Amino acid sequence: MGTIATTSTQILHHTTSFTSEILSQSDIRRQIFSTLRCKLLPSDQITLKPLKLAAETLENAISTSNAAIQSSSLRVAEKLLVSYPETTFSSFLLSLIYALSNQPINSSISLLQVFYLDPSVARSELAPTLFEDLFLVHFLPVLQRFNEQRSTILSSLSQNANHDTDDYSISDVSVVVPWSKLLSKMSGDQALELKELERNYEEVLDENCRVFAKYFKEILANNDENRSVNPPDLVFKQSEKSEEVDYREEDDDNVKAKELGLKNGRYNPIWAEGERSVEFSRSSSKSKSPPFYPQRVSVNVLKRQNSRTLTTSPTSISDSEMESLSEDNSPNSCSSESDADIEENDKESALLEHGSSPTRKQKQPVFADSSRSPHYLMADNGNPPGTGKHTPPKDFVCPITSHLFDDPVTLETGQTYERRAIQEWLDRGNSTCPITRQSLHSTQLPKTNYVLKRLIASWQEKNPGATPPHLSQNQQVVETDHHERMVKPEVPPSTSPNSVISQANMDRTINKLRQAITSLCMSEILKESERAVLQIETFWQNMNIEPDILTMLSKPAVINGFVEILFNSVDLQVLKATFFLLCELGSRDETVIHTLTRVDSDVQRIVALFKEGMEEAIVLIYLLRPSINGLVEMDVVESLISVIKGRADDLFKMCLKPKTASILLLRQILQSNEENVVASIISTIVSSKVIERIVGSLEAEWAVERLAAVGILRRCIQQDGKCRNTIADKAQLAPVLENFMATRDEERFEIVYFLSELVKLNRRTFNEQILNIIRDEGSFSTMHALLVYLQTTLQDQSPIVAGLLLQLDLLVEPRKMSIYREEAIDTLISCLRNSEFPAAQIAAAETIVSLQGRFTTSGKPLARPFLLKRAGLDKNYRKLMRMEQLHNNPGDFEDISEEEKAADAWERKTAFVLVSHEFGLVFEALAEGLKSKSAELCSTCFVAATWLVYMLGVIPDTGIRGAARVCLLKHFISTFKSSKDIEDRTLSLLALKSFIHDPEGLRDLSSYMKHILKGLRELRKSSSLALEIMKLLSEGQDSSAELWNHKELAQVDSAENGEVLSIVSFKDKFFSGHSDGTIKVWASRDSILHLVQEIREHTKAITSLYVLQSGERLYSGSLDKTTRVWSIGNEQIHCVQVHDMKDQVHNLVVANSISCFIPQGAGVKVHAWNGQSKVLNQNKYIKCLALDRGRLYCGCHDNSIQELDLASGTLSTIQSGSRKLLSKAHPIHALQVHNGLVYSASTALDGVAVKIWSTTNYNMMGSLPTTSEVRSMVISSELVYLGCKGGIVEVWDLKKQTRIEILQTGTNGKVLCMSLDPNEEVLVTGTSEGRIQVKKKKAPLLQTSNIH
Repeated sequence: MGTIATTSTQILHHTTSFTSEILSQSDIRRQIFSTLRCKLLPSDQITLKPLKLAAETLENAISTSNAAIQSSSLRVAEKLLVSYPETTFSSFLLSLIYALSNQPINSSISLLQVFYLDPSVARSELAPTLFEDLFLVHFLPVLQRFNEQRSTILSSLSQNANHDTDDYSISDVSVVVPWSKLLSKMSGDQALELKELERNYEEVLDENCRVFAKYFKEILANNDENRSVNPPDLVFKQSEKSEEVDYREEDDDNVKAKELGLKNGRYNPIWAEGERSVEFSRSSSKSKSPPFYPQRVSVNVLKRQNSRTLTTSPTSISDSEMESLSEDNSPNSCSSESDADIEENDKESALLEHGSSPTRKQKQPVFADSSRSPHYLMADNGNPPGTGKHTPPKDFVCPITSHLFDDPVTLETGQTYERRAIQEWLDRGNSTCPITRQSLHSTQLPKTNYVLKRLIASWQEKNPGATPPHLSQNQQVVETDHHERMVKPEVPPSTSPNSVISQANMDRTINKLRQAITSLCMSEILKESERAVLQIETFWQNMNIEPDILTMLSKPAVINGFVEILFNSVDLQVLKATFFLLCELGSRDETVIHTLTRVDSDVQRIVALFKEGMEEAIVLIYLLRPSINGLVEMDVVESLISVIKGRADDLFKMCLKPKTASILLLRQILQSNEENVVASIISTIVSSKVIERIVGSLEAEWAVERLAAVGILRRCIQQDGKCRNTIADKAQLAPVLENFMATRDEERFEIVYFLSELVKLNRRTFNEQILNIIRDEGSFSTMHALLVYLQTTLQDQSPIVAGLLLQLDLLVEPRKMSIYREEAIDTLISCLRNSEFPAAQIAAAETIVSLQGRFTTSGKPLARPFLLKRAGLDKNYRKLMRMEQLHNNPGDFEDISEEEKAADAWERKTAFVLVSHEFGLVFEALAEGLKSKSAELCSTCFVAATWLVYMLGVIPDTGIRGAARVCLLKHFISTFKSSKDIEDRTLSLLALKSFIHDPEGLRDLSSYMKHILKGLRELRKSSSLALEIMKLLSEGQDSSAELWNHKELAQVDSAENGEVLSIVSFKDKFFSGHSDGTIKVWASRDSILHLVQEIREHTKAITSLYVLQSGERLYSGSLDKTTRVWSIGNEQIHCVQVHDMKDQVHNLVVANSISCFIPQGAGVKVHAWNGQSKVLNQNKYIKCLALDRGRLYCGCHDNSIQELDLASGTLSTIQSGSRKLLSKAHPIHALQVHNGLVYSASTALDGVAVKIWSTTNYNMMGSLPTTSEVRSMVISSELVYLGCKGGIVEVWDLKKQTRIEILQTGTNGKVLCMSLDPNEEVLVTGTSEGRIQVKKKKAPLLQTSNIH
């Protein structure tokens, strides 16, 4: 027998109305979420965290007004849900997500799936209204059949009840008989029959719900178009095949349903509500069946119940009826228990409630005293915040104490109680659940239900005007600057009659208190006032403080009396008691704070006592809520640090621990805008080693203290990064992560910022340990929480959040798809490209650079120095590493190889995911950042781009090198050509190397080859990478040095000034010293040597010229026994200082503070610029000198070479000379030191004129086998130039030690001096005939085969 067909329009109408109502009511939505979480099966617990995250993401989407954020949040939540097994909770969440996404059909199908998966919960607790409107109309035949069966059983029971004259009289007036009394009149078979009927009815309803849910989904999928969907047959028996019944729906179906006495299809003949009863009369056996379960259902039902809850007058119920109500007020009583057991358990429960809240019992009507009554619905359930009704939801109230939960625990039966109350219940010997009466397998209480606790905290925030029901007169609330409430737990009064103080004793105590207050305020004797303070403190500690007593103590006169004690007493115990009382009063009554802050001197006295060591005063200072500027002016930082360092004194249990108050105030001070003040405070914190105590506050019980500690530690890391290792080593991060879900957005970012700074340690393995802790600690998924937070965080903050999320995702090998990674990298790229938020652009670029994974001890990224090291420019890196070793213990670097391996692996992994995202989209974003007008952004993007392009040659080929080349090649070429910063040019060269290895990249570079070769020549002296690339480009040549030949640019004749004895170069100028005392300044332009300036201030020959590059100073040594210092920074040079050397200067080398020169006689003179001098190596006649790193090398007339350590005066011999009395001496004419080798030049008596020695062991390392007599020498990064007799210059390959070329000067004289320009391109020579010649190296054209 079929039912009337339902259309998709009808289904969509009902389901859409339901979801719209749920989306508009946040309180109902949260209650439903809580219910569904509790209904999860043990096998579904693995999905609990994702379900919580999806619910929070949905809430964010509902609350946001930004369409883009809402769409993104819904998409994230949907992906999260569909990736886990299907549950009732997930289907319900999907229905709401689809409803918000304007997908009504999908929303309806997901909602119907809830009825299919768990029909019992769906129709009774989740959506009873929808069940009535959509399902119940089809189930009337089922309801009618079971009602008939129930009536048959109850009619026989009614007859038995009417014949029982012991309890009820027989009359025409109906008698109200409670079900619990009726139960005692049943036989065992009747009770079993009713229970079996109820069980069958529930199973049949569930099965019909599933059948019709499937039917409705088919209608929606078909959408009334393709094919007709026949209504299903009703199921009447669960264990057998469905019985088919023909019926038609009449117009009076709704009337029939009402006559059946059924609500929401729920039928329960015996186990009905405690407050309801069944009527029997002599003339009729019909009964009215009430609903059996608490109506915590849809929005409309809640609103209807709110209006009718507790409206029945207590006086309308007889004493016997009230007795029965108290006996049977549990909705889920177990039928196996006897009436006597039920009554006994109810008495115990009532006693526990009485003991928990004695005053509340007296003030409430008897009818409403049981919070366990199924019809006891809190009045706030249907009222959103702000409507004036602030009664908490029933789920937030303990059924034993009737107070708001403070420490809720959920038993194995599913019931939640206040820990203190249920513990007292168990301590009395009970081993059952007070509500369900089920036996407990264990009396050990579980952990706190933090989910419920956070929901209560959230409700309290939304109802700031509400007075929490659980705050009794013995409790106090401290308002904090974080707008949170700190409740000090009360001491529960004893429930034993023996412990109750009689009213007479109370009156006497109150009179004594009044006398003490009078003494405090009126007595002029200090001792009496002090005694009064101690009496009041004793009273406070031992008694329950009533509101009238609090009012009495909070009066201004009393507070001023306490202040007078602070000004006059010197008794430490009295002062401590005074501060204790002021803190207790101030935390409970705001007028106390107003009284204390009215007079500035009072506050000043409190601060003075705190500075003198009274720790308790800091709690009162905190309660006074001083401003940040006021705190700074108080100058209490040292005292705050002292309190934090010290150990707590438990003499007084104050409303706030002194250490906690100090942490909170210190955090406020560090929020000051005066950076110098903040820097000084942080320096004090770090130097005093108090930072470990602050780290301990991360585990504090109070969340506000944990957040304050996070803020302080984050500022310490920011100011002095070296403390990062200490914090990371000591910090327990689990409590901080728990805070993340329960705080406001600005506090969430503080936590994220702190964590992201914490993982910038100088040891990669330690970083990854911290990241694993962040990922795995806490009761929720950190990655899911960060993903949800990323959707709503501010633009300037999102790069920090994205960076931390990406690092957590990278702890495992990169997978093909990761929603965390995709969202994080998308965020970084979008921030980098958003020019409307420059701060976000810089933060995104810095985050990408920091992902390289190497940091200094202070947490600064090592990306730039490390890239320069890879390019052969490792000076800065070596300097940083030396500093690192100075600041670290030697043991920190024992496993440096393991650290490098871990750092390399992390770098490859990070670079791979960044460049692989969206086929190299990050390169486009970096190219846009390089075009910015912000120098900071350009510089950071340049380092990031260089790193990622370089890594393209390290990681597996991802096919995106072409994308990087298109985006960045021109910028790297431009920087390499025009930048004046040698480091930037070197980094550009490092990036270009990656393109050179690619044939297509090399082809693109061919048009820029001229500029690249020029840059390579300029950089080859400072960077080994330049030489490497030159060799790469000259593939097929024997040597990179063979790439060059020399072309004469210019030649001038200065014979009128005599011999050219010395030549040096500086920038684009040349300086020549002549035998007549003249100094000439030259500039080479357009292949012509131009004389810029000619000076003749020396009176005799200038034997030496020496340039100090750092100070832009030229030193000239002369035979006129003077050394002159010249300023050469400008176009014209001028003498700035003259030093009297007391001896002829034959050869001069200069360090910063001293000079060394060869005098007229034996030895070498060391002359300080302050006039002092001494002679060293007096046994030798010196011919030439070379100075390198504090060591002076001497070439002697007897062909010996010696090394002098100028610091210690130690003399070492490199080559021994020969003393020849008759034959001609063969002196060392020239010395040069290059890359740890000493090159010495002399005559070729043994066939070798130039020998090469090691500066470390003095062994001979090689030679240049020239037969010419060498008089001068200069060395470049590739070549050795030898100036010889006969006017020739030999050019030798430095590496192969082979001669490449011979240059002619056009004279037969000796080449006495030579010099190279800084770029090693121009060679200038000076001869004994006064001729100066300029030659330039010329690069040959590279073969096409080498380019392509």
